[in-house]
Amino acid sequence: MSSVIFTEHPTQDGHAIAEIKLNAERSLNALTLEMIDEILPRLESWEQDDKIVAILLDSAGEKAFCAGGDVVNLYKAIIGEGDPDFPQQFFDREYRLDYRLHTYAKPVVCWGNGIVMGGGMGLLSGSSHRIVTETSRLAMPEVTIGLYPDVGASWFLNRLPNGTGRFLAITGSQINALDAHHLGLADRMIASDKRGVLFEHLTNARWGDDDQADDAQGVVNKILRELERESQPVFEEMEAPVYKFSPLIRELMDHDTIDQAVAAILAVESDDKWFGKAQKTLSHGSSVSIKLIDEQLKRAKYMSLAQVFQSELALSVQCCRHREFPEGVRALLVDKDGKPEWTYSNVAAVEDSFIDGLLTQPWAQNPLADLGD
Repeated sequence: MSSVIFTEHPTQDGHAIAEIKLNAERSLNALTLEMIDEILPRLESWEQDDKIVAILLDSAGEKAFCAGGDVVNLYKAIIGEGDPDFPQQFFDREYRLDYRLHTYAKPVVCWGNGIVMGGGMGLLSGSSHRIVTETSRLAMPEVTIGLYPDVGASWFLNRLPNGTGRFLAITGSQINALDAHHLGLADRMIASDKRGVLFEHLTNARWGDDDQADDAQGVVNKILRELERESQPVFEEMEAPVYKFSPLIRELMDHDTIDQAVAAILAVESDDKWFGKAQKTLSHGSSVSIKLIDEQLKRAKYMSLAQVFQSELALSVQCCRHREFPEGVRALLVDKDGKPEWTYSNVAAVEDSFIDGLLTQPWAQNPLADLGD
């Protein structure tokens, strides 16, 4: 069975809703290169098809929308058990897909139900209408595998207030629907049992003439607004830990160096479960990742979206040439011993020159130089 299912659902007024369903439930719909290579050309075709008025991006199963990218195959390529060119090919095409979603001319409604992490965050963040449910768990947990938040995270994490983006990145903290909505990482909070109703409304709507592109955005907004209003009772008892801790997060991230911020976070005495998990993940995470996250976010702060993806491609390829990332994947996902042998014992020990080397572009011309043309 195909790992991506494409369906064109006719609307009552003669148009169609195009559905992209990630269909790899056993791997929590983790994004593979084959999936990316199927999705991107289909998006290109549908954008030119006047019959298609909107895209619905969802997934099989209830547990996860998309739990990340294909890091195990990246690991195999890095250690010599696969195509050595695979890492660059994977990141190049994944970032092209993410950028295409960000710049797509038609509404893309992403149903971010369940686990939305790593590569899944790239898909959700690039969509024009980002839906979360009471089961949504969003995160960029790359600090646990010796990488850094990519897929455009250098763009969207930098737009979070008061150091929250850096905090979430270095702690790999999970975000629920309420916090995602507060932070602007999601547009609508809709109950998970409304997915079928959403589909019905999309196919029953009146979409107007083919040349009225703005109308399509309005139709989607109207449908989602109504479903969000009906869903409010589901979210009334939900806590928002990021919002709750936002004054503390601002204080903790207001330090001159990242190792000072790390020390401040770990020194907090709290019996809160969410904050305690953030501290634990930070204490066990890669020191290279922590310092790299800080520097990448600083450098990307004023970049355009295209420049962000170009910088992330260079950095991701460089990370695949160093031992930290494959060692993190080995410990967490391959051998699963949970005991990575990180290159550095603490953040202060990571030399600036080492980070500068990782942030140096490895080619004369970036393969994503054509983005935005």
